[in-house]
Amino acid sequence: MNVQNRSRAHILAVDDNPEQLRILVEMLRQNDYRISVAFDGAQGYARAQASLPDLILLDIRMPKMDGFAVARLLKADPKTQHIPILILTSSVELEQRLLGLRSGAVDYIVKPYQAEEVTERVKIHLDLAQRAAVSRASGGLADPNDATNSQDGGSLPAFTDIAEADSILTESQLAAATGGKAGGFKSAQDAINLERDRVLLRAATQIIHEQLIDPPRSPDIAKQLGVSERRLLRAFELRLNMTMADYIRQRRMLHAEHLLLNSSLSMVAIADEIGVSSAANFSTAFREYAGKSPSEFRKTAKLSGT
Repeated sequence: MNVQNRSRAHILAVDDNPEQLRILVEMLRQNDYRISVAFDGAQGYARAQASLPDLILLDIRMPKMDGFAVARLLKADPKTQHIPILILTSSVELEQRLLGLRSGAVDYIVKPYQAEEVTERVKIHLDLAQRAAVSRASGGLADPNDATNSQDGGSLPAFTDIAEADSILTESQLAAATGGKAGGFKSAQDAINLERDRVLLRAATQIIHEQLIDPPRSPDIAKQLGVSERRLLRAFELRLNMTMADYIRQRRMLHAEHLLLNSSLSMVAIADEIGVSSAANFSTAFREYAGKSPSEFRKTAKLSGT
């Protein structure tokens, strides 16, 4: 899509209700958009990956994979994370609409549709996406959601920035898990499987980071991402050489490291911040992680001027 040809923007509409989809498509066709449709979440996710539309209109309650899961996975994939997603909902509940926004949607449209509202919201978000694309192309804007912008090699360092400490899954961890070889695959399918797991892990770790104090259990995370628990846990073990529980412990310790270096919080307060039940348990876990107690770590850092 270019600035002069917004009317030929490609829009993907995803809804399992054929009548609702027909109404929506008729409204969009009045503006001469190119329109693709999908009739469930899994089909919508596949078509979004294959065609990279300019904007996605996404229903929530669908079979196979709900709209929240589709949005989370698309926003975890560098190829599709720039695509604006508008949630389609008949729910009047605020929590449902907020959940859509937290999943990566930029806006929502309430059913039953009003043609003028659909047209304006689509137009606004196509314009915003076009401006962002121009800015990225000119080098003026890095995508803050792009996990490839995080640290790029070796073991995980002592973080001094909270955004780094809570960053999405790093490419260096995945590279280490696959031998660090871009072409080191036995088949094309191996490369495809790696990329699918990479997207799944980005989405899963985003959920973990957002709720680090009390992260959801693995069945709940799997449900939020539209996959089986077995597949989710296998991705952690196969790609990161650690269990999901180990990953959560690692992220908690990284966050604790940041707090020790950049705050004067007590050990009790830090334990609360990272979701550990007591200062004693925190001290034990941190010693296993860093080789010294939290107090010793903080004291050493101050003496060295870190």
